[in-house]
Amino acid sequence: MTIRILLLIKQYQDRANNESLFQTLVGDPVPEIDELPGKTHRIAVLPGDGIGPEVVDATLAVLNAVQKAGDVRLEMIKGDAGFYCIEKFGTNLPDKTVEMIKKTDACLKGPMTTPEEPGSPRSVAVTLRSMFDLYANMRPARSLPNVPSLKPNIDMIVVRENTEDLYVGKEFEVAPGVGIALKINTRHASERIAKFAFDLAKKRRKKLAFVHKANILKITDGIFKQAVLDVSRRYPDVEVEDIHVDAATMQFIRRPETFDVVVATNLYGDILTDEAAGLVGGLGVVAGGNIGDSYGMFEPAGGSAPKYTGQNKVNPVAMIEASRMMLDFLGEEGAAQKVEKATMQVLEEGKVLTFDLGGHAKTSEMGEAIARKILSLGPTFSLQAQSPAS
Repeated sequence: MTIRILLLIKQYQDRANNESLFQTLVGDPVPEIDELPGKTHRIAVLPGDGIGPEVVDATLAVLNAVQKAGDVRLEMIKGDAGFYCIEKFGTNLPDKTVEMIKKTDACLKGPMTTPEEPGSPRSVAVTLRSMFDLYANMRPARSLPNVPSLKPNIDMIVVRENTEDLYVGKEFEVAPGVGIALKINTRHASERIAKFAFDLAKKRRKKLAFVHKANILKITDGIFKQAVLDVSRRYPDVEVEDIHVDAATMQFIRRPETFDVVVATNLYGDILTDEAAGLVGGLGVVAGGNIGDSYGMFEPAGGSAPKYTGQNKVNPVAMIEASRMMLDFLGEEGAAQKVEKATMQVLEEGKVLTFDLGGHAKTSEMGEAIARKILSLGPTFSLQAQSPAS
């Protein structure tokens, strides 16, 4: 088994530095992505498991309202993916779904259940991130009207490196009861995510905190730390904070309002994004974007919540926020702003809220309320109004 690990490491060292680690280890090529087809964007829609179909349907009602208002044209194509596919297709991500996704401009992914048994399929999200080289996970967390928040002025974005670290998923049981996992961090991936985060910070409050544990993991986290510091020299106007991951979890609670952009490696970023969601009302109101140079996948922060399946009661705001981030990624800033404004107004009015926000509205009712609000805003709100889809 030790020889196998050494061979994997040697294989990676022999490959070009500009390839993602996950591609190096599993041999998957980066698919070619078609350019945006003019005014109509092709969207892969993966409803997923549990509450996924319900929150996705509520979100499609919102996107249909955006189209009806004349702000954007979308061709939405549904595909199979998730735990329910394993029995039918032998995998949670069928080949026909992958081929469909390759022909689209972005993916709107609903919550999915990931099996935990050894040898079971990997997470659909992790697979798509590696397949399309979606190296940046961007998760905003901000205080919202009528949503419980630790403080009223939280507004941060956690940027997580998406392609390597412990999430390469290479584990071995070298002896009974003795397991080894590969944690791999590269200069290339660390510099790439650092540049993404600094570019984002330049557009916001010009503050960036980078999170690591280089005092203990001196080589792997040390590579990440040095890469961020080197990239920081290109951004003299951005204030930089160096913080260990254990301290960061505490400071998120003590002073969340002071954070602007936070960048971290894969595992630390995964933990911090959920903590940040807890600061601003929970997973029901927070979404994330998985972004590469040519493609983007957008999803709610929460899971499939199987105990609520079919009850039409969970909060769809996270899924709707994912669609807003997708529109922004596609260059449809006006449509994205309209979704944001409508969502904020519905939350602020407090008339149509789901049970987690103290209300009694159904999932579909909250989606419909936001859709109606979009239509009431009118096409003049759009920065780039377009004719409605036929």
